[in-house]
Amino acid sequence: MANETTVTTYQNRLRRVLAYIDQHLFDDLSVEQLSQVAHFSKFHFHRQFSASMGMGVYKYVQWRRLKKAAHELAYRSRYSVTDIALNTGFDSLEAFSRAFKKACGQTPSQFRRQPRWEPWRDHDEFLFKARADIMQTDISNYAINIVEQEAIPVAALEHRGAPEYLGESIRRFIEWRKANKRPPSISATYNILYNDPETTPAEAFRMDLCAGVNSAIEENPYGVIAKTLPAGRYAVLRHIGPDAGMRAAFHFLYGEWLPGSGETLRDTPCFLQRVTMYPDVPEHEAVIDIYLPLV
Repeated sequence: MANETTVTTYQNRLRRVLAYIDQHLFDDLSVEQLSQVAHFSKFHFHRQFSASMGMGVYKYVQWRRLKKAAHELAYRSRYSVTDIALNTGFDSLEAFSRAFKKACGQTPSQFRRQPRWEPWRDHDEFLFKARADIMQTDISNYAINIVEQEAIPVAALEHRGAPEYLGESIRRFIEWRKANKRPPSISATYNILYNDPETTPAEAFRMDLCAGVNSAIEENPYGVIAKTLPAGRYAVLRHIGPDAGMRAAFHFLYGEWLPGSGETLRDTPCFLQRVTMYPDVPEHEAVIDIYLPLV
């Protein structure tokens, strides 16, 4: 059996590499440079990375770049396809289009018009599992604050049905925000979570996409309506990183913090505030505050 200290040291080295890639995603990343970050031999680094992540480092970096491009194509219409290609490290629109179509079966323009998220979601699930043991969430860094929250009026778009169709709801909500001049910079972004996608049948999944408002919501073709996030006491946990990492945050809240807190849950859904969001910031820098309602 491998010595635990040796295994931990090995994982720490790979963790440094993954963090470095996240922070320098659009720089010129060479195997030699990354092997130095990990303190591995450049002659063996590629095989070590592949053995841990299930793919070579070049493919991993390209996938991370293409994923960011996909989100910008779907949700950031202010950027042209050419802008996105160049901003994600490709030398030309042609090279970007070839790589993008090979990854998901759609050209960038086709994806922008009608995104198919299945290839990205399946690949993300694979990478999440591969990264999980290496980029472990350090729950010792979690701090819980109890706050008395005032009621928050919001504009809400109700997503009902399988999470795989959430992308289309997000696109529709972004269009409403644009039409009403309510970007995230001036109108805080929230999600109301009615159930757990891990344990809820796809057809029963419910989630609201929300933006803070201070005026009435006019009737609109997007299906956006007025709602209120209830006032009251909340336990607030700040999660920094990708959405996939929130699993650990929720498990900590419900499984570790709550049983020993002496607190009782209120019969109302929890909600998130997305303080900063991917792809506007790198995925590892996204900030999400989780609000757990208390009696």
